Amino acid sequence: MPAISRDEVAHLARLSRLALTDAELDEFAGQLDSILNHVKAVSEVAADDVAPMANPNAVTNVTRPDVIAPGLTPEEALSGAPAVEENRFSVPQILGEGE
Repeated sequence: MPAISRDEVAHLARLSRLALTDAELDEFAGQLDSILNHVKAVSEVAADDVAPMANPNAVTNVTRPDVIAPGLTPEEALSGAPAVEENRFSVPQILGEGE
């Protein structure tokens, strides 16, 4: 007996607001039945001693150590700025005073 009937597919299509033809209902019923059978087979194979996992490969975050390196002085950083005010970049105001 199929895991999902044609009528159940039609019901799901109505809930999903999908307009399916009779041929599509038959096709999708077969495809969904196949999917459910595969899920059932996988569920039967799963062993209790195997921990659930998202990835079978060990995943580690590869990072490099932080190394302090000399940076720009404020004068060097601001040297190419078109306008500077109080040792900061000066840009035109884009929002009103109250914002």
